[in-house]
Amino acid sequence: MSRYEWIVGFAVMAVLLALPSIADMADEPFWVTLVARTLVVGIGAIGLNLVLGYGGMVSFGHAAYVGIGAYVVGIGFHHYFEDGYEWMNNGWIQLVAALGISGLAALVIGAICLRTRGVYFIMITLAFAQMVYFVFVGLDIYGGDDGLSLYEMPTFGGGATLGDDRDLYYVAWVAMAGSLFLVHRLINARFGMVIRGAKSNDRRMKAIGFPTYRYRLTAFALSGMICGLSGFLTANLTEFVSPDMMHWTRSGDLIIMVVLGGMGTLFGPVYGALAFLLVEELLSAFFQLWRLWFGPLLILVVLFARGGIVGLLKGRVGRNG
Repeated sequence: MSRYEWIVGFAVMAVLLALPSIADMADEPFWVTLVARTLVVGIGAIGLNLVLGYGGMVSFGHAAYVGIGAYVVGIGFHHYFEDGYEWMNNGWIQLVAALGISGLAALVIGAICLRTRGVYFIMITLAFAQMVYFVFVGLDIYGGDDGLSLYEMPTFGGGATLGDDRDLYYVAWVAMAGSLFLVHRLINARFGMVIRGAKSNDRRMKAIGFPTYRYRLTAFALSGMICGLSGFLTANLTEFVSPDMMHWTRSGDLIIMVVLGGMGTLFGPVYGALAFLLVEELLSAFFQLWRLWFGPLLILVVLFARGGIVGLLKGRVGRNG
């Protein structure tokens, strides 16, 4: 990454950190809720970027891991509310469970999917995600297709919860910053070199002695864990979970965010999530069929900004430099 990209990335993160105060001064509390949603969705995009952008693994099923992370919160609340199991509404236990179960699901699914390539990999990730989706649709005990409403937020000790919008916003910002730091460290370590090398030429990496399957599977599991974190925060933000969170169209949205921001770049998923959700909010305010207008915008980005928003920034620097 160039120094300019780092400056822009840190500037965007600084503005996001200051946004609740800016919203107070502008008397626009809605901004906090909107951008908090962007942060939690952006964490899922960061997780997908680890395998899609750096590893070249086009997964059409990462929304399943977001949904699993969200359902850990929903199922915990259900058994706390219905059966009186107070420990199941403990936020720390739910967080660890969301990360662990999402990572385990990604590990199992990835172990099968990564034995395929190309369009077969895309289709099998989609198939597994839809299997998970229909499993939760059929679980009537947890609301089935209607989902679960959370009437009480999980506690983190001392009565602390994420029920306050500002508290959840700052926690989501820290989680996003932590996810970016983790991905940065991974990609710039030997692990990341192998992942990127396997993307370019997997056969050559194997020939020089690297077990690329294990590296790619580890990346897939870590990606699932990051998406599980996104799901955990999404459930706390919306106070509702449903199988719709796992639908393949949600996975498509995550792919669009990664491509829109810039695949294989550190801050690209953040820019992509911001652009996607802000444009969605603007278009939906004026047009009922907002996706009909959103499609041509994406086509223009693909045609004129091959590297997404990060590509546009690089092009501007190149022209001015």
